[in-house]
Amino acid sequence: MSLNVDELIRKLNPAEREKRARVFPSVSEPEKRIASLARILLRNSCLRVRSIASTLCSVTEGTHMSKPSDLVQGTLDMLLLKILALEPMNGFAVSHRLKQVSGDVLQVSDGSLYPALHKLEQEGWITAEWKISDKGRRAKYYSLTRPGRQQLEREADNWGRLSGAISRVVKLKEA
Repeated sequence: MSLNVDELIRKLNPAEREKRARVFPSVSEPEKRIASLARILLRNSCLRVRSIASTLCSVTEGTHMSKPSDLVQGTLDMLLLKILALEPMNGFAVSHRLKQVSGDVLQVSDGSLYPALHKLEQEGWITAEWKISDKGRRAKYYSLTRPGRQQLEREADNWGRLSGAISRVVKLKEA
């Protein structure tokens, strides 16, 4: 399915179009379109991005763009698999490690984390085992399986292609 950016933006209600225009007052028209498309595509993901406004800047103006609230659906699975590839850990530690290695940019809520871990377990990509944590409490520790490692490779390859494609679009020179 191909997406037409102009069509998607036109489908937004008038109030939403006006709101997007206020959010990007000093950003060029192509950048507005890319940002609007990104918001439309990313609306339903469960991984929240915090404090990213300081890292997303207009290429031509140097001004800050508004922050996207979500990442591409499926990205959470890849990130969780990658974190668990480092070492087995419990859900709290997974969440903390993700936040830590992303420089406090990525934060996943418990309401998204545990269903995602459960799904990965059902897929056979991770295993779970009850153990006693460092604090003396029972905790479920998750480990990556061999099929999980293979899935991580596939997800990372897909992410590389997607992020490369987005980078190419963002780097387009205006006429």
